[in-house]
Amino acid sequence: MKLVRFLMKCANETVTIELKNGTIIHGTITSVSPQMNTALRTVKMTARGRDPVALDTINLRGSTIRYYILPDSLPLDTLLIDDAPKPKNKARKEVADKGGVRGGRGGPRGGRGGGRGGGGFRGGGGRGGGRGRGF
Repeated sequence: MKLVRFLMKCANETVTIELKNGTIIHGTITSVSPQMNTALRTVKMTARGRDPVALDTINLRGSTIRYYILPDSLPLDTLLIDDAPKPKNKARKEVADKGGVRGGRGGPRGGRGGGRGGGGFRGGGGRGGGRGRGF
């Protein structure tokens, strides 16, 4: 299971987060996005070398987070169980039949021949792409 999926299950848990700039944030998680952006409520924020500030809510960009400090009472065994449905083989095969995972459409790439100037057996092997259908 990915770390982000685990954190998404930690809604309503009180955590401490340290940011990359040294700021310490203590609050209750309301949500975590797939980019690890984290929304907290009832927050106490302590910037490095400053006095603590109380806030109702705060949103943190995922890329600024250094680490989470989780409570000791968190039931890790149950939260780490991967309960996301796995795609069946048939579903994966259907995706591949429709052109693969990325896009689809378009003819052969690489290999021999095909495309502009692809060097079929009749001319068109250099730059410029030959003339028309070039069989």
